Amino acid sequence: MSTAMNFGAKNFKPRPPDKGAFPLDHFGECSASKERFMECLRRNDFQSGACRELSMAYLQCRMERQLMANEPLEKLGFKDLIDEKSEAKPEKS
Repeated sequence: MSTAMNFGAKNFKPRPPDKGAFPLDHFGECSASKERFMECLRRNDFQSGACRELSMAYLQCRMERQLMANEPLEKLGFKDLIDEKSEAKPEKS
């Protein structure tokens, strides 16, 4: 009877994640950044939009320590934050 139930089931083909696997932070190199981000989420009822700068800092930490592949921050969804920072810096003459 169990074979009849599986007759119409489609074969599942697993695929790797889009960004690939990345190592865990076993040595806690970015734990301070992660904790600041998590605290911000808790203070803001887990609305991540309020914590985007901390999220960006955490991802930068991971990239600097080869805990994830280097990606342009613009590609990770932080283009608006980068543009704001570049506009806030005074130009050198």
